[in-house]
Amino acid sequence: MKKDIILKAENISKQYRLGQVGTGTLTHDLNRWWHQIRGKENPYLKIGDTNDRSTKGESDYVWALQDINFEVERGEILGIIGKNGAGKSTLLKILSRVTAPTTGSIKFGGRVASLLEVGTGFNGEMTGRENIYLNGAILGMTKKEIGSKIDEIIDFSGCERYIDTPVKRYSSGMYVRLAFAVAAFLEPDILIVDEVLAVGDAEFQKKAIGKMQDISREGGRTVLFVSHNMAVIQKLCANAILLHNGKFVMKGKTTDVINFYLSQSVLNDSEYVFNSKLPVAKVAYATKLNIEDVDGNLMNEIPIGKHWQVKIHFTVSEAIKNLVIGLGMTDIIDTPIRTSWSLPNDLEPGNFVATFIENKIKFNQGQYKLIIGISRGTESIEYIDKDIILTISDVVYEQEESIINNKSGLIVDQMKTLIEQI
Repeated sequence: MKKDIILKAENISKQYRLGQVGTGTLTHDLNRWWHQIRGKENPYLKIGDTNDRSTKGESDYVWALQDINFEVERGEILGIIGKNGAGKSTLLKILSRVTAPTTGSIKFGGRVASLLEVGTGFNGEMTGRENIYLNGAILGMTKKEIGSKIDEIIDFSGCERYIDTPVKRYSSGMYVRLAFAVAAFLEPDILIVDEVLAVGDAEFQKKAIGKMQDISREGGRTVLFVSHNMAVIQKLCANAILLHNGKFVMKGKTTDVINFYLSQSVLNDSEYVFNSKLPVAKVAYATKLNIEDVDGNLMNEIPIGKHWQVKIHFTVSEAIKNLVIGLGMTDIIDTPIRTSWSLPNDLEPGNFVATFIENKIKFNQGQYKLIIGISRGTESIEYIDKDIILTISDVVYEQEESIINNKSGLIVDQMKTLIEQI
């Protein structure tokens, strides 16, 4: 059966020049023009650094995207994932025709609507109702077509009370609600949505995800969706593509792409050192986390049934009251599983270790994330999320219960917690 391709990107690349706009650009433009009239290639296409934010470049040019190729079928909901700086937003801007690619071409099989950032395409001086008609006109719809949808748009957005108020007075959440409702209900063939939905509240995000599923399933429309929330991507998208430093890595089933992305993105070790200080009340901060067996041996993989512990090393620079240390656990796509907290402690300056002792592994085989929490009582909670990975193997390990009972400490949410000065 022949595929119904609604969008095809071929050899898409985007190059940006770093530094202040105008510095040396006249010379470069003349050089480009001289090469063009002689029928030669743009000389600046052969230079430029990869889009890696963590390294210092050697060139004034950077490739935000390089040689991106993919196809999207009609009715497909495609997730686009990758780290910050991977090129996701740049790709969406090119697909939305906000900016042109440096090289390559895109073939569309229908009308495109995009929601890239809060307030995109809105005129702040115009009311919400007027902006609905404006956006519809931009999409090529007649006033009659827009009028037939306007009640649904207003109802879905939840902004009826303010619909005749200039949108410059809207909150960011109201902006997003109205903008998404316009983009979704004016029936584009291709809907492009960036991370902007994260601005909305949980109730609206649920509605928006449901609406994207409906327009794909019932209307046969195509959705391109960018998010850092892997749980949402997995729920919404059947397929996904992965970008890294501006380059195409893979396209496939969403679960396979997410698993590959997380396996490449996260640490998988038994000891994590925190170089940047994250203070609580400016006096306490974590310095290191170890994953160990109960004998103190570092482990990067824990068999099912084995006793294990997590040690969080932290420093107190001034006397502090009611200091609480917490250890959170989520699955690999950030779904919370549980959180364990110590009882409040009054501590003098010094170096300390908080030990969280697990009786036995009670989870399925796989990878889990650990998150450190430090708080003074119920205030000033600081979280450290460094992609700390706990790997649980499928090896069943039998061990005597008496080993764990020899440890002293406080029972907190199934884990014993002990804070000691070192």
